[in-house]
Amino acid sequence: MSLHPNLEPLAPLVGTWRGSARGEYPTITSFTYTDAWQFIDVGKPFLLFVERTWNAEGAPMHTETGYVRSPGGGVVEIVAAIPTGQSELGVGTVATEGAVTTVATDAEVRCTPSAKQVDRIVRRFVVEGDALAYTMEMAAVGQGVTLHLTSDLTRQG
Repeated sequence: MSLHPNLEPLAPLVGTWRGSARGEYPTITSFTYTDAWQFIDVGKPFLLFVERTWNAEGAPMHTETGYVRSPGGGVVEIVAAIPTGQSELGVGTVATEGAVTTVATDAEVRCTPSAKQVDRIVRRFVVEGDALAYTMEMAAVGQGVTLHLTSDLTRQG
């Protein structure tokens, strides 16, 4: 199966990534964890993604799944389901400069009635060879857009 032409700029993301990560936010105690992402080509103009995380003892922490869509022209869209009661719909850009590919999205968030209030999620993936740096900022629970997560990941297999 060949990659859909619209996904060519996102090709460096395809694969499985794993590494160390850190979480912080003004309303919580900072923490470390293991982060793993899969970006899967399904033959359509989007990538399926799954993120899973574990604490230091190996117990599962967070997971989410969604799609990175590419309508073309350097535009990307993100559609994500977050099991804590949020859904994310956003738009952004993909750009390649030399050997570095950067995917950035800015999304509005909808919440279920019982979920913590999250208003905005800003993601950034920077791929250089077999290294992926990920950051996620968010506006939530009365706080402005603030750094929440950072991961340094390596391509697996």
